[in-house]
Amino acid sequence: MKTLQKNIRPAIVLTLLLTVLTGFIYPGVVTGLSQLIFPYQANGSIHTTSDGKQIGSDIIGQYWTSARYFHGRPSATVSETDSTKSQPYNAQNSAASNLGPTNATLIDRVKQSTKDLQKENPGTPVPVDLVTTSGSGLDPDISVAAGLFQVPRIAKERNMSQNDVKKIVMDHVQGRFLGIFGEDHINVFDLNLALDAAKK
Repeated sequence: MKTLQKNIRPAIVLTLLLTVLTGFIYPGVVTGLSQLIFPYQANGSIHTTSDGKQIGSDIIGQYWTSARYFHGRPSATVSETDSTKSQPYNAQNSAASNLGPTNATLIDRVKQSTKDLQKENPGTPVPVDLVTTSGSGLDPDISVAAGLFQVPRIAKERNMSQNDVKKIVMDHVQGRFLGIFGEDHINVFDLNLALDAAKK
């Protein structure tokens, strides 16, 4: 019995110690430091209007459908109550379509999306990220090529010159992370906010 107690006691003490350390102290320190060093990012990179209304986040994509705005990547997210019902950019049910590259449904969808986009901008190659979904279905960014591809439509819808719209796009290009990871990209939400601000 004494041997059992001797063996169990350190295990219980260690469990309690690690619970306090990893469950309370570590999260508390990390949360506190993040609030001090980068509070905007730590709280979800949320944009608010002058009257305090939350309108979106830099890190969660939104479903833009108006021809007056830049569109993000297609999203394969579905309703959390009905998995057969498409609900693009549903943050409560983040997921990819899980369709393989040889899947007929995926191939047909990409072909149709490509045809639709070619009508919008004839003669210009369609950037791949405008017809393919991301792994999360919530990607907030598009490639520079995808941004430039949409310039003619935006310019026409907003009665702006293509050069002015293109300048807004290029002003919002973000480089690779640490200069080596990923590709140059554009945050769609920030880009559309700048687009609205340009006409005020």
